[in-house]
Amino acid sequence: VQLQASGGGLVQAGGSLRLSCAASGRTFSTYVMGWFRQAPGKEREFVATISWSGATTYYVDSVKGRFTISRDNAKNTVYLQMNSLKPEDTAIYYCAASNIGVITTSPMNYNNWGQGTLVTVSS
Repeated sequence: VQLQASGGGLVQAGGSLRLSCAASGRTFSTYVMGWFRQAPGKEREFVATISWSGATTYYVDSVKGRFTISRDNAKNTVYLQMNSLKPEDTAIYYCAASNIGVITTSPMNYNNWGQGTLVTVSS
């Protein structure tokens, strides 16, 4: 599956953005999907993941209550709704697909990655 992320941009602290990740291929609905981010000078970190059905989600503690991951299998798209953004959320955000079958936070379990979309939150 090939992934294309979009929706990044510049937003003030407290604002919102919705990232989208469009996938090619007819097997999208079988993949666990995840969002990761990488801030300047830092390692890539897990943000959120969603099961193939959308029934199960999991978030890193720093975004719980502010970010929501969702998916529309009919549109081959996964979303990341980001509210109450903080300057520390500034990063390149990547979507990724895993065929491991269960939600996972490890980037090693994701075998397909999008190109990333930049989110900048100003204070």
